[in-house]
Amino acid sequence: MNIFVWMLAICQALLTTGNILLVAVTGLIGQQLAPSAAWVTFPVAMQFLGLMLATIPASLIMGITGRKKGFVLGNLVGISGALLATYALYHHQFMLFSCATFLLGIGIGFGMLYRFAAVELCSEGQQPRAISAIMAGGVIAAVIGPSLAVYSQAWWPNQPFIGAFVGLLALYIIALILLLMIRFNDTEASSQSTIDARPLREIVSSANYIVAVVAGVVSYFVMNLLMTATPLAMHHHGYHFAQSASVIEWHVLGMFAPSFITGRLILKMGLFPTMLLGLALMFACVVVNLMGTSFIHFAVALTLLGVGWNFMFIGATQMLTQSYHLNEKAKAQAVNEFVVFSLVAISALSAGWLEQSLGWRVVNVSALPILTLGLICLLFYQRQHKRQLSV
Repeated sequence: MNIFVWMLAICQALLTTGNILLVAVTGLIGQQLAPSAAWVTFPVAMQFLGLMLATIPASLIMGITGRKKGFVLGNLVGISGALLATYALYHHQFMLFSCATFLLGIGIGFGMLYRFAAVELCSEGQQPRAISAIMAGGVIAAVIGPSLAVYSQAWWPNQPFIGAFVGLLALYIIALILLLMIRFNDTEASSQSTIDARPLREIVSSANYIVAVVAGVVSYFVMNLLMTATPLAMHHHGYHFAQSASVIEWHVLGMFAPSFITGRLILKMGLFPTMLLGLALMFACVVVNLMGTSFIHFAVALTLLGVGWNFMFIGATQMLTQSYHLNEKAKAQAVNEFVVFSLVAISALSAGWLEQSLGWRVVNVSALPILTLGLICLLFYQRQHKRQLSV
């Protein structure tokens, strides 16, 4: 594959390392600074709100200026967020910290388009492997992210979470340097399509597009809901921060380690079997969580959750890229990212309230109808697809 795909994979690894770092510390920072229990995950929700609001502008900006300028802009916003978060923690300012996570979310929103840029950089037939290569960068994040969250606490003993955001700042600066070295083929991609762009309504009403969006929403909503609530649940059950960080590490390994084979699995089994397998693993995660609250239960459940998300989300991304032409990518990707991450923002905000007010069991039970919706959607579309092939 193109060398620039691998460079994008490193950028994705750095971005994901930062994301895992945020998952590990933001909820706990909320517990320290929030005015009440209902506000504990407000900084997390602000992060996803920023991500949600960035999705449409990010795609449209890149459609006008190109990938490189768009990614650099998003990275600079992320750098400003890391600086502001460091300042807010030093002065114990909860709302200012929430503003910082909002800026970090905007930066992440731009970075979420790495996977689409990778598809555009590779040759025909290599798309599943390119997406997998980008997602595989998260294996590095699975090791570095939780470790950085733990060891950075020693950098400022009196304010243990400041070090995490200094580390985050360094990650974003490295990613910025790499982005400046990558050559994106925006001009080439835009000139390849001679087909007139369809109206947005026609694009988003196609069966492939709808199923891709639903699969993306279900996988990311449930994954984020359970991932965000897990450190809080473990804290309430008496586990130390290092133990919850270890569980998050196993979760992230589950999210990204399968990426080395997911592309080949899709090519061999097909999109739908791979996505159905991912959904089954996410159901299994909920079952394990409901069986107990030992460290093993938390670790096994979140690992299953990560692997299930990987199969579902990579499959959804591949399906989405097949639902539009090259000259339609900006608006098609913008709508998908907005829908997915607006609902993910809701999951982030509700995770803290559900866990604090109603308990860990209710958090898991609430995931079941969402997963069932995904199952119904996939099975219905598979049935329709078989009917079309038999005609």
